[in-house]
Amino acid sequence: MREPLIDSNSSAKPSICIHGLYNLPILAKEFGAFGAGGAQLQQTLLAKALVRRGYRVSMVVADYGQADGASWDGIVTYKTFRDDEGIPILRFAHPRWTRMWAAMKRANADIYYVSCAGMHVAAAVLFARVHRRKVIFRVASDSDCDPAKLLVPVWRDRKLYAYGLRRVDAVLAQTPAQQQALLLNFDRTSGLAPSLADLTGSPYGFSDRDIGILWVSNIQRLKRPDLLLDLAQRLPQLSFHMVGGTVPGHSELFNDIQRGAAALPNLTFHGSVPYHAVSDFYARARVVVNTSDIEGFPNSYLQAWAHGAPVVAFHDPNGVIARDGLGKAVMTADEMSRAVSDLTTDARQWEPASDRCKAFMTRHHNEETTLASYLEIINGLVAPRNAK
Repeated sequence: MREPLIDSNSSAKPSICIHGLYNLPILAKEFGAFGAGGAQLQQTLLAKALVRRGYRVSMVVADYGQADGASWDGIVTYKTFRDDEGIPILRFAHPRWTRMWAAMKRANADIYYVSCAGMHVAAAVLFARVHRRKVIFRVASDSDCDPAKLLVPVWRDRKLYAYGLRRVDAVLAQTPAQQQALLLNFDRTSGLAPSLADLTGSPYGFSDRDIGILWVSNIQRLKRPDLLLDLAQRLPQLSFHMVGGTVPGHSELFNDIQRGAAALPNLTFHGSVPYHAVSDFYARARVVVNTSDIEGFPNSYLQAWAHGAPVVAFHDPNGVIARDGLGKAVMTADEMSRAVSDLTTDARQWEPASDRCKAFMTRHHNEETTLASYLEIINGLVAPRNAK
């Protein structure tokens, strides 16, 4: 029988299980070819940071062919199912729900941490109620905060997400705007937890960087990759590099973008690049462009700034790009074209902006600062027992 959640006489730290089905390509380099997104990066960075501070950390992940209970960087993984496994419709219950619960049980954690809208939030909440555990949910995108914009195609799963969101023990948002949207749309209060980042920076200065403009994202419609092709046509004198893999339901768009990129001599299309290899692109880039319609706080911004690459984007979370001079926040394609051209070709503009990016990351996204909000929530979940 497992020991109860930390009691009033114990000074031990709670154990954490991060429910991230698609985290393994970030955690384990040998599975990097499968691809992953920003939410998976955030969960993995958090897991590693918690291990460094002496927490017992596990992950519930999909079945990529790895052994159950395999460990990387002190993080034990428990596998669930393959994406293509089971009979359509019926597989919602088995193997998906049943194996998620089985993996969570094997993880045997005090606290379960989930992110991204989906039915897995309800699965974690119901498991926690049965087994007397706690659940933390962290917002991964602005779309998680608005029922009308949820990136969850199945009505049943949207309802399960809403059910779980209202019943998790704690919610963490990326920005104050997300906090307000959660309160308005779901009547749910939340704490604020900044994104974690790898602060390993680029050794290259302006003249050493051989990528003018870099775009990194999964290729799906809401990321607006077509706008990068338009930008490359507008600026034929500049070099563009595009990194991004396809996601289910968007393969036709991926093929269209790949064909369009091939017709532009100043645009190099790299397709999917494993997380462990993409850092080199940021290190070589002068400017990173984001064309997305919907975001949270993009990991691509943090990776760019850590490498001293200013960001030009339509989406400026909390106004941080404009306020801190971390690139250019723009409203139109013409403004984006001018901003990209100026920063990519003028070292006198680029160098101070690059310095501001690095200083911002050191000041606001060092591990001690960013982890503090997570630790307050994690340790606070056992406070009622300690207060007796």
